[in-house]
Amino acid sequence: MGVSIREWGAFGLLSLLWGSSFLWIKVALQEVGPFTLVGWRLVAGLVTMALILALRRPELPRQRATWFHLAMLGVINITLPFFLISWGQKTIDSAVASVLNSTVPLFTLVIAHLLLPDERITLQRTVGLLAGFAGVVVLVLRELGPGTFRQSLLGQLAVLLAAVSYAVSGVYVRRYLRQVPQLLQAFVPMAAAQFLIWPLAFLFERPVILPTQAVTWIALTFLGVLGLSAAYILFFYLIHSVGATRASLVTYPIAVVGVAMGVIFLGEQLDINLILGTLLVILGVGVVNWRAAGRPKPAAESGKGSAA
Repeated sequence: MGVSIREWGAFGLLSLLWGSSFLWIKVALQEVGPFTLVGWRLVAGLVTMALILALRRPELPRQRATWFHLAMLGVINITLPFFLISWGQKTIDSAVASVLNSTVPLFTLVIAHLLLPDERITLQRTVGLLAGFAGVVVLVLRELGPGTFRQSLLGQLAVLLAAVSYAVSGVYVRRYLRQVPQLLQAFVPMAAAQFLIWPLAFLFERPVILPTQAVTWIALTFLGVLGLSAAYILFFYLIHSVGATRASLVTYPIAVVGVAMGVIFLGEQLDINLILGTLLVILGVGVVNWRAAGRPKPAAESGKGSAA
């Protein structure tokens, strides 16, 4: 696949950071609401990124359009999906959330089909989409039960909407922000998201809680420093080095790590629906992105080719 050892290392580390984030979100939600969780997570992330920026001093963009695109990325790649996942995990297991999040490449395919002339849906990709959709249905059926189905369904829909938002942002980065330093691609959207999330927290979660439990601060620190700052630097590096489609495949191991963490550390139930749903989603993503050996990759997927 022409992927270097450095890129594989970044891929593996990113899988661990994002896969375990679902566990820490579930932990933090025991004390704070979803808006507040995202707000404190961004505080930790911004402090970390500010220190890195002070050391690296990347060149700032000069065009206003670039700043606008960075701010928009703060909405579609941070504010919206972070809140939706946190809110969704109030009613669904962290394992289920990690699997639903792994549908990002499937949504990326549909968006690319609509926007990019060289990324059309084929028979093979249709099969992959159907397999992934079947996995989602299996997970939804897992939550069938008196009095809980509606809340669980809303939680699952929230995580799926977050996956759509991530898919849009992956294409958005490749199309409008290819020349922007990766540190700025992480920091500026975080700052924009910070201005959005705290007013919403004070509006919908009054009174806003300052966490008092040590485990909550550990969770928020992990989510901000490692699950946000470090992870986004790694992700943007992968988008520009191996392409948006390949980078989105990080959702393969994220689902596995997320399920394992939830079952081992939170005691979440590992049943046939969770196993089958996970396998179907991963199969769907695999079929969508499978390419025979020796077959040239589309320009839209190449790390230095056309914007995806």
